[in-house]
Amino acid sequence: MTATLTPRLQQPRRVERLVAGIPTSDGAGVKLTRVLTQNLQRRLDPFLMLDAFGSDQADDYIAGFPDHPHRGFETVTYMIAGRMLHRDSAGHEGLLENGGVQWMTAGHGVIHSEIPQQEEGLMEGFQLWLNLPARDKLCQPWYRDFSNAELPQFTTPEGVAVTVIAGESHGVTGAVTREGTQPLYLDLHLAAGSHFEQALPGTHNAFVYVYRGEVSVNGTAVPVQRMALLANDPASDGVRIEASADARVLLIAGRPLNEPIAQYGPFVMNTTDEIYQALADFRDGRLGEQRATA
Repeated sequence: MTATLTPRLQQPRRVERLVAGIPTSDGAGVKLTRVLTQNLQRRLDPFLMLDAFGSDQADDYIAGFPDHPHRGFETVTYMIAGRMLHRDSAGHEGLLENGGVQWMTAGHGVIHSEIPQQEEGLMEGFQLWLNLPARDKLCQPWYRDFSNAELPQFTTPEGVAVTVIAGESHGVTGAVTREGTQPLYLDLHLAAGSHFEQALPGTHNAFVYVYRGEVSVNGTAVPVQRMALLANDPASDGVRIEASADARVLLIAGRPLNEPIAQYGPFVMNTTDEIYQALADFRDGRLGEQRATA
């Protein structure tokens, strides 16, 4: 795909701080690293969580994520390697494979499962939780699988291979766009000696996560398995990433909602009363019901 050139940045963002993820487990014992934790939700609004998983030991992932509920936000699962079967109570089902993305809008509620379809080999990827605006939290659930071939991709003149999962980069529109949160989600493969620049509003919250190699973000070294939280500055015009050796990173940004966040496990609403309602709906079997469209 052809990309358009963007003007060289005049005031790229600096790194506010580096964040190390927390090893944990979720689902039926899947081992993962929680990169974006709950204490960063306000700072990185509209993003609620980022999990990185990666192991070639089947015991670390084989049990997967059996049936579990969601309400009030979106999940974006990006599979670097492996095969995962997704099903939900809204009737959606898909097999997520190497390089593919599953985007799910939980809306008013779904019961969801994610089960590995392999008994050996590498399982690696990421799951990002993206908040929904208050007006959309009880919307109809939505789901879409994208194979790697369906994801918009381009290579810059500097040799950086870019996959545009969400938003827009260098004139290429991603697989998904959202008006309310305006998410940008890029997977960047930087060759040794290359650099990448992305225009970005100074008020959007943004971070870079390095999952291979090491990069420099506006002069600050960011080692592997670290998140660089980018400083907000209305005068800044984007982010500049440089690699002295081959590296792979995620660049994620979005427009903050600036709304209250009330979370209880897999339910993310705006008030405590809405959380109580979600729990009651789940307990009474209403959360995964299909609604008639207007």
